[in-house]
Amino acid sequence: MASLRWSFCFLVLYATLLTHCHGRRCQPEKHVALFVFGDSLFDAGNNNYVNVTAESKANFEPYGMTTFKYPNGRFSDGRIAPDFIAEYAKLPYIAPYLHPGYHLFVNGANFASAGASALGETHQGSLFRRKLGDAGARKLLERAVYLISIGANDYPGSSISNSSRPSPSQEYVDMVIGNLTFVLSGIYEQGGRKFGFPSVPPILLLPSRRAGTVASKDETEKITELIKLHDNTLSRALQELERQLHGFRYSKTTLSTFLSERINSPSKYGFKEGEIACCGTGPYRGLWSCGGKRRVKEYEVCGNPREYVFFDSAHPSEKTHQQLAELMWSGPPNLIGPYNLKALFEL
Repeated sequence: MASLRWSFCFLVLYATLLTHCHGRRCQPEKHVALFVFGDSLFDAGNNNYVNVTAESKANFEPYGMTTFKYPNGRFSDGRIAPDFIAEYAKLPYIAPYLHPGYHLFVNGANFASAGASALGETHQGSLFRRKLGDAGARKLLERAVYLISIGANDYPGSSISNSSRPSPSQEYVDMVIGNLTFVLSGIYEQGGRKFGFPSVPPILLLPSRRAGTVASKDETEKITELIKLHDNTLSRALQELERQLHGFRYSKTTLSTFLSERINSPSKYGFKEGEIACCGTGPYRGLWSCGGKRRVKEYEVCGNPREYVFFDSAHPSEKTHQQLAELMWSGPPNLIGPYNLKALFEL
């Protein structure tokens, strides 16, 4: 599985590519790029070009069935949150870094990879130590916004996480957040200043989780505590980075609250179904079978994904992604903070 550190190595490698840019021809004045890191929530198709099984891919139908009309590697019926955020920022869709036909790196790049975790195996090498050789490249990295979704695969109970992960504890959560802050500090050293984060999802409420063995009261309490631990530890870590690193700014969205509200009260947000996935099989269509290319071959798909909070057993529909992007982009301080992404792009 890819790790967040591995993705950061790609960022530093990418920065060296920018040394071939010259002046404003490659970097318009006040241009703000978008770099995306993380797991399947934000994967725009990098795993299409990685030697992993279909369990960690979404390059087959019915993925992509609405907006794009073809499967492209996004774990959604259509667009995902980074696509909408790019639209709001007047950028083109940020393509997967590994796409062989994508070379317009001045707008940013998407490094997210399904299955990525903060504690995954690191990519060894000297890329961390490479220095930028071009002032224009550093300026671009300084003005860019870095969108990061990571953590869900580090804990037990998520759809494609390693089930052998140990039970959550403050020490374990500190390891997860510690790896994240290590990477953030590295990006900061290369010029990065503005970061956006959704926290981990409400694991117990995912269709994949509902379809499995009913959790005991003890297990339910542990997973609930896990989400609180992660969220609170992440908040403290970001506040500390803001104090320690001059110019460090961030936007944090509580994904567990965002999804829980729509799961429990779907009609309030324009949905008809909050618990059952659009695509899959079994109870709640929660078995990891959408598309029939994985271990379980049987699946069914709904007629209108816009009526569903979830497209497959673990990932939101395009409509849910759009609502998440709207919240991250312009949400009020009581829901997202201390900045929203719009403010970060304008800084």
